[in-house]
Formats: sequence, structure tokens, C-alpha cells
Amino acid sequence: MKQRARRLHLATVCEEAQCPNIGECWSGGTATFMLMGEVCTRGCRFCAVDTKKHPDALDPDEPMHIADAVSEMGLSYVVLTSVNRDELADGGARHLANCLMAVREKSPSVLLEMLIPDFLGAQPSIRMIAETDLAVLAHNVETVERLTPSVRDPRATYDQSLSVLEYIKGLKPNLLTKSSIMVGLGETEAEVLRTLADLRAVGVDIVTLGQYLRPSLKHLPVDRYVEPEVFDRYAARAREMGFGYVASGPLVRSSYRAGELFVEGRLRPQGHHS
Repeated sequence: MKQRARRLHLATVCEEAQCPNIGECWSGGTATFMLMGEVCTRGCRFCAVDTKKHPDALDPDEPMHIADAVSEMGLSYVVLTSVNRDELADGGARHLANCLMAVREKSPSVLLEMLIPDFLGAQPSIRMIAETDLAVLAHNVETVERLTPSVRDPRATYDQSLSVLEYIKGLKPNLLTKSSIMVGLGETEAEVLRTLADLRAVGVDIVTLGQYLRPSLKHLPVDRYVEPEVFDRYAARAREMGFGYVASGPLVRSSYRAGELFVEGRLRPQGHHS
């Protein structure tokens, strides 16, 4: 996996975000690719990805490279994510759409999941992604409303993330939407349940909950290691709220293969088009 990514000049979120599931996923030949480079324009206090105001220019060959990688791996389900590129007029939306369309052209039957930034709430950029041929469109709220200002970059607000998810569902009601919550940052159980309710209120279909792990001493400390039974309670309540698929556990991550079985079971019999 590492050799293929380097040869095609691609970044994997598995490496950049120090994902704890890297051994499991890579030994099975799957990975989540991170588009638009390895440097983000935001400085969220939980994230291991490097940050800079003006990263290098986008690679015009990246759509071809990501399409080649997916084709070589022979995958049936692919997760793509990206850094934030706030210095670009459209936040990089056109580039991401080109990557998705290149993958679709080379691998017509693949199911695509895309985890997008908030594009500062710009609806034309969000629409550009939503109108490609996706199985799942994800955007992470990351944490509860009270902790958002201390956990995420100031440009990423709780209400803005909910608005992104609501806009996607309003634009394409049949497109599956997904979001993720980290726990162990100082939130209460009541706040987590309120966040789940907020996500359901804007039509989110799939939710993942996982333990925050501190990438380095520069990042936020872990407030608490949440017990497995608490994750189980969150999962049970989320299912009661009507989420179509819930993955909740210490090592669950937003890009983990949490919804693949649900998505494949729902979409594969009727074709991949959403």
C-alpha cells in the first residue's frame, strides 16, 4: 500500500492522521486516500495533519493518479477525503469533483464515499461534489457544540457543519449522508446525545463514534478514555433515533469501513447510482 501510494504521489489519511486501524485495513488491501495534498489550511487542535496558510499548488495529475490506484487495487468500495484548501476560490471543489469523475470513469462499478470539508459553507462548492456519482457524502461535526471552538479551527463551526449536511440532504434526498463524533474531549453523555439528535434532525443516515487519541503533545490532551459500555449505549440510542447504520467503539474512525456493508446491501442490488 505504501509503495503504491508513493509511486502515484498520493497521500493516505491512514498515515497522515495516524489512524489506529492502519494495520487491519492495509493488511486487507484497503485505504482511505487524502486528496489535495498533505498540508491543510486549518489548524484543528485534534488533527495530526500538517497545516500552512499557503500549501503547494494542487497536482493536476492527481485525478489520474487516484483513478489508477483504485483501478489497480480492484476495490468495490472506496473512501476519499481531503484537506481544507481555504486559499482556493472554490475550496478545491472542482479538483475533488474531477478526482471523483476520474475514478468513476476508470472503475464504473465502484461505490464512492467522499468525506468533504465545509468549504466555508459555500453551497456552489458543496453542490459540485454532491452532483457527482456518490454512494455516501460525509462531513464530520467532530465534537459537541460546546467544545467546538476549543477543538476545531475557528473557521469550522458546529452550526456550519450541520448546515452543510442539511444542504446535501435537501439537494439530494436519496444520497446517503454520514458524520462522525470524537469522544473523550470533555463532553458529557447528554451533549453526545444532543449532537446525535442534531445530526438526525438534518437527515444524517450514518454516524460513527470513536475515542479521541492525542497525536502529539502539541495537540489537545485526552480528557477521558470512554468505556466500551458507554459506546454501546451511544450506539443503542443512535439506532433508536433512526440512523440507518451506527459504528461506535474506541477505535472507530470516520473513514473506517463502518458503513460498507450497510451501503453495499442497500445500493448494490439496484445499481450504484444515487
